[in-house]
Parts: sequence; structure tokens; C-alpha cells
Amino acid sequence: MKCPGQDPRFWKFDAIFDAECPKCGSTLEFFKDETRRTCRKCGHKVLNPKMDFGCALHCKFAEHCFGDLPPELIQKKQDLFKDRVALEMKRYFKQDFKRIGHAAKVARYAEMLVKEEKADPAVALSAAYLHDIGIPEAERKDGNPNIAIHEEEGPAIARDILNRLDAPPDLIEEVCDIIGHHHHPTPQDTINFKVVYDSDMLVNLEDKHKNTTPTAGELEELVGAFLTAAGRNLARSVLFEGGNGTGEV
Repeated sequence: MKCPGQDPRFWKFDAIFDAECPKCGSTLEFFKDETRRTCRKCGHKVLNPKMDFGCALHCKFAEHCFGDLPPELIQKKQDLFKDRVALEMKRYFKQDFKRIGHAAKVARYAEMLVKEEKADPAVALSAAYLHDIGIPEAERKDGNPNIAIHEEEGPAIARDILNRLDAPPDLIEEVCDIIGHHHHPTPQDTINFKVVYDSDMLVNLEDKHKNTTPTAGELEELVGAFLTAAGRNLARSVLFEGGNGTGEV
């Protein structure tokens, strides 16, 4: 069933209208259900100024309704999904602010590495926020956040969260795979795994060395364990130069 707002049977006289290209000022003719048009004069892709994309930010059927979504909207959808995953992580950890803070820092570094390594932000950031989601269950079963147990328990909990958020099946599978061995890299791992692995290791090393600065030799030994070039560069900046990867100290 098509959204009534996009169904021509419900259109009125203003369903076709003119809009101005914001780049060159030329006039473009829009149909109500077009997401964007390319200006014939300058080639600029112009978003439909009268279309409300609000529902598309959360609707999993948006592509079927609107067709080819504009890049700006896709970015907004990715940002919204990332924020919803972060919120679910916080809800799950409840008052465990240490775990919440750790996951948030891992996700922050992952967001930096995603851009450099051209990883999938939806997969990598979801896995970054949820990588330690199995810790409470591991503590309940074993009395401590045993790595093997929390890697084993994490995927099922993450799967439940991502299903509630209507995440695509392939995203859920890859995120759960990353969580299930995020401390144990293999030769077959994707760039998304490597981004999460490096980000998690960097936060752990940053906590370990918060009061000490490793020597150049020690730093290179630590950096050698990272899986991505961007991760190694960020680690040098954070651990040796005293920054946090953003130019701040």
C-alpha cells in the first residue's frame, strides 16, 4: 500500500509546481512525489522543497515509498539509527556509567576510523556501541566480565535490540558476528570488524596509560597490534602526543 501523501489519486492542483535551483537560480518543475531533480542548467541535484522527509527517517519502507533516497536523507537516517542504538545501549546498561562511557568512547573513535577506512558506518557504529553488551550476563553467570563468556552472550542480546529497531538482516548478522569475537581477530575479518577492534583497543590502552606516556619504542610496539592504518595513526596521536584524536589535548 502506498502512503496516501504520495498516491496520485489523492493529489490536488498543487501537485506540480515550480522551484528555484539554489545554485544558479533556474526554474525547475517538480512533481509532488519526486525526491529531487537535476538542474538542466548547472547540474545541481535539488531536493524537493515541499516534500516532508520526516517519516522516511524512521520508516523501513521509505525506499519503496520515495524511491531513490537523496544522499542527505540517507545520512540523516544513518545518524538517527546510530543514535537509537546508542540509546538502547544506555537503557540496557542502566546505571552502569562506566560501561556506557566506554561504549560511547569506542563509538567516537570508530566514527573517526570509519571515515578514514571507508567502512560501513551503520555496521561499525552499531557494533561499537553494543560490543560489550554481553558483560552484565557474563557477570551474572560467572561473577566477572569474563571475555569468553561476554563474547558468547553478547550476540543474542544485540540481535534482540537490533530486531526491535527494524535493522536490516545483513546488518544484524554482521554486527552479531563482530560482537561474538571482538577481542579475537581472524584473517577473514571485515574492515568493519577491524574498525571496532582498533577503537576498543585504543580506549583500553588510553585508560591503561592515562597517567603515563609510553616511550617511542613502547608506543610502536603497542601500535603494531592495531589492524588498520588509521587506527595506528590515531593511537600515536592519542597515546603519545597526549591528544584524543580530535586535535584537543
